[in-house]
Amino acid sequence: MALDSQLLDILACPEDKGPLLYFEDEACLYNPRLKRRYRIEDDIPVMLVDEATEVDDAEHERLVAKAEADGVTPTFEA
Repeated sequence: MALDSQLLDILACPEDKGPLLYFEDEACLYNPRLKRRYRIEDDIPVMLVDEATEVDDAEHERLVAKAEADGVTPTFEA
């Protein structure tokens, strides 16, 4: 199940307060500025900095390329 569009409009990274990329098929939100991935469990985003996963450069490039290829846009315009 996809996250509600109204929720996505207000979701921001808890650390830098910037927009995120939402990957429905991977059940995660991604902050490309900090290279942090936030998981989504049972349709609930886990937006805790301590629970975020830092990704390496290769994974970052994959996610950014996937976002571009799939037309994934930030949760809001900064």
